[in-house]
Amino acid sequence: MNRIEQKLQEDKKILSIYFSAGYPNLNDTVQIIQDLEKNGIDLIEIGLPFSDPLADGPTIQESSTTALHNGMTTQILFDQLKDIRKTVSIPLIIMGYFNPMLQYGVEAFCQKCAEIGIDGLIIPDLPVAVYAEEYKAIFDKYGLINIFLITPQTSDERIHFIDSVSSGFIYMVSSASVTGSSAGFGNVQEDYFKRIADMNLKNPQIVGFGINNAETFQQATQYAKGAIIGSAFIKHLSEEGSGKIADFVKAIR
Repeated sequence: MNRIEQKLQEDKKILSIYFSAGYPNLNDTVQIIQDLEKNGIDLIEIGLPFSDPLADGPTIQESSTTALHNGMTTQILFDQLKDIRKTVSIPLIIMGYFNPMLQYGVEAFCQKCAEIGIDGLIIPDLPVAVYAEEYKAIFDKYGLINIFLITPQTSDERIHFIDSVSSGFIYMVSSASVTGSSAGFGNVQEDYFKRIADMNLKNPQIVGFGINNAETFQQATQYAKGAIIGSAFIKHLSEEGSGKIADFVKAIR
């Protein structure tokens, strides 16, 4: 069983952290992953920097740009992670845009992910229908879970289709905005969370966008299996460096 599926079976709310590989410094990637696991994080999303990250807000865009300037590439990330499973056991997901994966070669990319112990991918700009028709067999061949995003505007029909071709979890975007732009959840978002929960999908949901403290983590996980924090963690890295990860995690739960 994939490590993501194993983690989702645990009787707890999942706290996932996103950060951009190669940020703040090129060679911080492995240490950040190790420190996050030591401090009780359940799942990590490793951002593969890209020059045109459409779904990301200013904080993540800036970290991605800095990582690219630091010299981060797909191959360097793979090289950094080649021994990661000697020290880290929690699920690891690479989140990135499809263009770098196409350039690397989709099957070669998936094969490399499997070799180093990556459990899944999040590719915001890969349409679910294209994935199902052209790439799902490759992902399945290498034991990778592909995770799709839904928003408050996603139709029930599309949500059910995403659920049917997915395993692991569904990434439930809390609003239609980019990452890092929300300051808590109101009635509209809570109604959306409840509506999705009431659909009784086969895959659990993890909420992303707008989670930045203990209060929003609790709100997001009232109806969902877990929540993802990205921009707030990157701001913490920007202000405190990579040496005070424990302080950040303690402030969330």
